[in-house]
Amino acid sequence: MFPVRAARRICRPRCCVWQRTPLSRSYASVNDKLSSLPPLNSSLHGFTLNRIKHVPELELAAAMFRHEATGAEYLHLARDDSNNVFSIGFKTNAPDATGVPHILEHVTLCGSEKYPVRDPFFKMLPRSLQNFMNAFTASDYTMYPFATTNTQDFKNLMSVYLDATLNPLLKKSDFDQEAWRIGPADPLQDKSELVFKGVVYNEMKGQLSDASYLFYTEYLRNICPDMNNSGGDPKDMTNLTYDQLRNFHKAHYHPSNAKIMTYGDQPVQSHLEFISKQLEHFKSRIVDKRVVSPVALDGTKSVQVSGPRDPLMPQDRQYKISRSWYGCNATDLDESFALQLLSSLLLDGYGSAMYRALIESGLGTDFTPNTGYDTLGLQSVLTVGLNGVAKEDTSKVAQVIIDTMNKTVEKGFDKGKIEGILHQLELALKHKTARLGMGLIQKLSPGWFSGVDPMESLSWNAIVERFQEKLSKDGRYLENLLRKYCIDNNNTFTFVMAPDEGYNETLASEEADRLVQKVDEATKQTSVEDLRDRELALLKEQDAGTSENLDSLPTLRVSDIPRRKPRVKLRESAIDNHTKVQWHEAATNGLTYFTALSMFKNLPDDLRELVPLFCDCVMRIGTRDKTMEEIEDLIKLKTGGISFGYHSTPSPSDTLRTSESMILSGFALDRNIPDVYELLCMVLNETDFDSPNAQKMVKELVTSEAAGALDAIASSGHSYAMRYAEAGLTPFAQRVEQTRGLTQVKIIRSLADAGDDALAHLIHKLKTIQVAAAYNMSNDMRIALTCGADATVSNEKALHNFLSAIRGRGKPISAPTSLWTPPSSPTKTVFPLPYQVYYSALAIPTTSYTDPQGVPNAILAKLLTHKHLHHEIREKGGAYGGGAYNQALGGVFGMYAYRDPSPENSLRTMQKALQWAAERKWTDRELEEAKLSVFQGLDAPKSVNQEGMEQFLRGVTVEDQDLRREKLLDVTASDVIHAAERLAQKSGNITVLGQKKDYMSDWTTVDIGV
Repeated sequence: MFPVRAARRICRPRCCVWQRTPLSRSYASVNDKLSSLPPLNSSLHGFTLNRIKHVPELELAAAMFRHEATGAEYLHLARDDSNNVFSIGFKTNAPDATGVPHILEHVTLCGSEKYPVRDPFFKMLPRSLQNFMNAFTASDYTMYPFATTNTQDFKNLMSVYLDATLNPLLKKSDFDQEAWRIGPADPLQDKSELVFKGVVYNEMKGQLSDASYLFYTEYLRNICPDMNNSGGDPKDMTNLTYDQLRNFHKAHYHPSNAKIMTYGDQPVQSHLEFISKQLEHFKSRIVDKRVVSPVALDGTKSVQVSGPRDPLMPQDRQYKISRSWYGCNATDLDESFALQLLSSLLLDGYGSAMYRALIESGLGTDFTPNTGYDTLGLQSVLTVGLNGVAKEDTSKVAQVIIDTMNKTVEKGFDKGKIEGILHQLELALKHKTARLGMGLIQKLSPGWFSGVDPMESLSWNAIVERFQEKLSKDGRYLENLLRKYCIDNNNTFTFVMAPDEGYNETLASEEADRLVQKVDEATKQTSVEDLRDRELALLKEQDAGTSENLDSLPTLRVSDIPRRKPRVKLRESAIDNHTKVQWHEAATNGLTYFTALSMFKNLPDDLRELVPLFCDCVMRIGTRDKTMEEIEDLIKLKTGGISFGYHSTPSPSDTLRTSESMILSGFALDRNIPDVYELLCMVLNETDFDSPNAQKMVKELVTSEAAGALDAIASSGHSYAMRYAEAGLTPFAQRVEQTRGLTQVKIIRSLADAGDDALAHLIHKLKTIQVAAAYNMSNDMRIALTCGADATVSNEKALHNFLSAIRGRGKPISAPTSLWTPPSSPTKTVFPLPYQVYYSALAIPTTSYTDPQGVPNAILAKLLTHKHLHHEIREKGGAYGGGAYNQALGGVFGMYAYRDPSPENSLRTMQKALQWAAERKWTDRELEEAKLSVFQGLDAPKSVNQEGMEQFLRGVTVEDQDLRREKLLDVTASDVIHAAERLAQKSGNITVLGQKKDYMSDWTTVDIGV
């Protein structure tokens, strides 16, 4: 529940800009909703309506209210969209690095006055049909958003969220569980060692194992010291006291410090009435709304810190360096937009000036996570940084950056590239995303909490029009901005992270010393036995929470779930009596979406493992006639993007049968769809692997991917553990692991060290894939098209021309198929990785999608997650997360733990969980909750281009989906018990990522080159 600022490889503009569209029927209905509001500056339910803004480019209208008694600000975005969103947030400047805003975010959700049950947030997850429900702490604010399409659900969740944030219980035991405490590692053993415990404590140990996150937090700590680490640094977190937490809530979680947002088609009047009742006992008061600023720069400021070595990178290229310049005030939306666009021109794509100068040149491997345009409070910042730099080259980086800027200004920005970016922003409006409301709220929040007017931020058309006007009057507008803020500005901030061989050992030593100190402090006030008794008391309270009365919590019922979903209208045809096409005719706002599966046959393992790299290569190398820069420009000017990837799916009726393909996709304005086909064909068939620079570019790609591999595992290690555990169960799971798992990481790592001969052999294999893909497109391809009904004729003609152009190309793979053979016995595997916490998974084979016997497994997985594993692994075990899952199509049932201090205990819990489920008497209420949880995913709204794709991509017919839906709704307690009994008789594969322990001595150890 703590997504801080994400690390970014190449940063792109944060705001999306939309072009004007005619007033539509849905927008007219929005006007109808707002027409019932009182006049401006009049009052309704204790709120004053201060402003109204119509935003035709987004088909919405915005209304800004202010609560008269407290000053709480409330923004409502009215749009004809049933996926309604709510959020309440507070300005929470962190006073230090103890993580008090983050810990409070957790503890706040552990119980409130109206809902005094243990952990109502997690207990509401299975009592709702929400499609998004979370809370997160940013650098200087905390917000609590959710989204749902059900009206009653919206009211239920809004009540829980408002009471949790404004009237939380903040119990000491919840602080101990979520923040930190000292207790025996196993309180059931008499002489168990004392250790640090706490959910957030372990979460942040895992978070700081991500070197990109560490780099960014250290950069923030030095460029903006007043913006303390709101997530918390483990070495500081153990200084936080319970009283400090309560005082922080009292000071910050008050309506006078709140910003509330809603979005969707529900009437704002009912929202105002409900929210007003929750605020009626509060009065206005002075709160801390300070907007922190970065350090003042007077000349060049340089800072160097230490960080861990990356074992997947060359040991002589371990330095990371960035240079930052301050730009305009963030309230200047026009200039902010121009700087974001300027940043994109400098940094985005293989043809960008900075990529060529810094990465293609070999000076570094990829951009640092702070690279791009950002804001610190109200100060905009432009940063260019480089990973994988040799020590002797660190002094060159800043000069190369300045030289590149000078050359760019001298040459001037390509007007075609500017038009390409503006075209991308136009398509961003037209693309109908299912989560527009949540996206808007998350985009508006950072600026709003820093004093940027959200109503003005919505005026995307006006911002773009003013930009275009300035550019037409001054053709050097962007170049002059670059000169003003960077080239002629000697006030810079340079940040360097140098490798420290003993970094991780120093962390471990510091924690051990701190534990001794804290134990000494604690035992001066109480005995070790008292610490053990306190831990046992917490366990007792946690166990009691699993059977407490939940009648105070609101809930939906299974009767709220329709037995049948409205079917998406699909039709099929064959172009030239050969290629099958699935048509989905819908309101797409003038866009056509194309997806194709080019089927592979007889694909051996050594080639399959290279398909992901091949897909990267064709978007990097270029053709004989065009550089990749020229191709990128065409993609931006003519399309919303094209992509290539590896795709595999099992048969819905047999988990041992699977098909695999290359997936091609792209979208564009209807008139430009022929350009999508031409670009896909060009990039796939004409990429020149014989180019003199091809080998160098491939090396550059694998080196860059290897550089980010360890951080990718640290951020989602449980997913990697799950994939590896599943790989021995079905051929589909094996293929997923080969192309998206630890096997893929190992391959990329070995290729990063490859010499010229090995790279030449690699190029030969990539060319083999290229020839086979071209053959498959010509001879065995299926297509799905989503477009408006008025665009079908033109699309059929364009498709015919496309298919005629690719006919007769390539040749099939002649190598024998790699046969899948299951392991002779269950496996236990450990991947030794330098993390402070663990990721683990257990996977068990089940049955096919269409087998009725497998249907209860989905309900069982939700019951285990919410009624057992969350409690045992997270609450009692201190891991950040844990649960069960069921892959209906993949034929796998599994369990996992995430950022876990004690994998041995978690695995023991997993191995006993199915027997626990088989012996439990499940109540009707528990079954209802599990079914609601399952249907949250099944009935979540989809973007228009995703509708009907389950049948196309997975082969699951609408009839099969409807039949499974009804069977899920009819699952009984007896069905769940029998499912648990069947699964309990099977042995599963276990995978753990983290430092190897003594009890793993007889496990298989896999080294990925760390």
